[in-house]
Amino acid sequence: MPIEEAPQGETERVRTFYERNAESYDKGMAFAERILFRGGRAWACSQAVGDVLEIAVGTGRNLPYYPVDVTLTGIDLSQAMLEQAHKRAEELGRAVTFLEADAQSLPFPDNHFDTVVSTLTLCTIPDERRAVQEVWRVLRPGGRFVAMEHVRSPHLLVRGIERLLDPLSVRFEADHLLREPVEAAQAAGFTIERIERSRLGFVERLAARKE
Repeated sequence: MPIEEAPQGETERVRTFYERNAESYDKGMAFAERILFRGGRAWACSQAVGDVLEIAVGTGRNLPYYPVDVTLTGIDLSQAMLEQAHKRAEELGRAVTFLEADAQSLPFPDNHFDTVVSTLTLCTIPDERRAVQEVWRVLRPGGRFVAMEHVRSPHLLVRGIERLLDPLSVRFEADHLLREPVEAAQAAGFTIERIERSRLGFVERLAARKE
């Protein structure tokens, strides 16, 4: 069954949030990464080969970790976040094509990329299943979708806490705590190659292939 497009107002709310918080994003994220996501960005980027798309590239925190021989494109809803990413790319001497675009409606033809990377992204996209369907569409046959995300924990206590916090997290940070990227990837048609969970199942590393 086709997935209905997310309300445009919700997408604009996410855009506005990141426009307002672009300059402070790195400071807040650095703390969370030390506690929860250590090594996750390096792991995800190390899987990238060929023509690579990063959805919701943000301030470019992944840029130092990509192999030097990939051709990299990064998209984001927020122009302010892209400005930060462009500065980081210049500091690294890294050639990257940046575009302001919506992961729910990617401006690329079918079968265009070898790898698509998502890190701490699917939690903020209003319709994450539509975004993963778009990832599947733009990947070439045999291409891989690699993600590092916080997800719905299988542990009852952790999941209960997530359920309590989710309404506030969505309202104030546009951040969904109860999503499961594996389900979205399977629904889009991907073959799951690898799943790793840590932090009581709250953090997930996923590699999936388009056959």
